[in-house]
Amino acid sequence: MTDTPAKTWTSALDPAAKRNVWTAMKRGFVGRCPNCGEGKLFRAFLKVADNCSVCGQDFTAHRADDLPAYLVIVIVGHLLVPVILWIETDYSPAIWLQLAVYLPFTLFASLALLQPVKGAVVGLQWAFRMHGFGDGNPD
Repeated sequence: MTDTPAKTWTSALDPAAKRNVWTAMKRGFVGRCPNCGEGKLFRAFLKVADNCSVCGQDFTAHRADDLPAYLVIVIVGHLLVPVILWIETDYSPAIWLQLAVYLPFTLFASLALLQPVKGAVVGLQWAFRMHGFGDGNPD
């Protein structure tokens, strides 16, 4: 019986695995196809297109689900809470003024970030070949 050394998988062993994660996420963040960077990723505000109009990349396999919303909550919360605490401790404005400023800011910041974050998540899934973006069977 001969012992064969176990091979460790690296991206160099699989030439098809060369998808740049950061490039795909940046392209998705600006609403472009993570594959070619030219076609539109969204057909509506949060509806991902079925495929890229330029390269034909199929997007029906994406499963962003609730992750973009969770990430937007974390991002907006980390931006807004320190500002709220600073203003409250240094200036102590009236509650009605705080609500009149913080609630619209939270709403608009959340809406402004939701589509870019969802695009980045789809780009991440494409780069990692998750949920049918790979060459094998979809999960």
